[in-house]
Amino acid sequence: MTDSARLLQAVRTVPDFPEVGVQFKDITPILADADLLLEAVDLLAQPYRDEGITKVVGIEARGFILGSLLARELGAGFVPIRKRGKLPYSTHEESYDLEYGTDIIAMHTDAVSSNDRVLIHDDVIATGGTASAAYRLVRHFNADAVGYSFLVELSFLNGREKLNPGVPVHVVLPL
Repeated sequence: MTDSARLLQAVRTVPDFPEVGVQFKDITPILADADLLLEAVDLLAQPYRDEGITKVVGIEARGFILGSLLARELGAGFVPIRKRGKLPYSTHEESYDLEYGTDIIAMHTDAVSSNDRVLIHDDVIATGGTASAAYRLVRHFNADAVGYSFLVELSFLNGREKLNPGVPVHVVLPL
C-alpha cells in the first residue's frame, strides 16, 4: 500500500459535524499514529525540499500541528496565523468571506520580510478563503509565497479557485 493510500485510509469521516449535512474529514487518526504522522510530513515536504523555504506559515488551528513539523523538516522557521485578537504583538490583518459573513486572520508584523521564501500550510483546503487571506498577509510584507501545502483537499468545494494562480498547490490527499 502506498504512503498516501495508508494516510487516506486513516482519515475518518464524521457525519453531521459541526452541523447537519457536513461530512467532516478528521485527520486526528493520522496525528495519533507516529508512522502515519512522519509519512504525512514527508509527503508534504517533498516538493519543497530544494526551494529554499525560510518560513512556513500555519493557519489556526490544525495548520499549526503539521505546519510546525513541516517547518522543522524543511529547516525553516514557523509562523502562526491566527484569528483576530489571538496574537500578543502588533499584527496585520486580512478578512475573508465565509458562507454567511466574513472572518479575519492576523499575523505578527515582524513574522516575515521581503527576504523570506514562504510556504503557506493548512491541514485542509475547503473553500480556499483562509489560505487566500494567508497569501495576502504574506505578500503584504513583500515575502515570496513559494507554494501552498495541504494534507487534504475537499475538491468539490473548488477552493483552489480562490488561491493565487501563480503559486503552486501541493495536496497529499485529494478527496
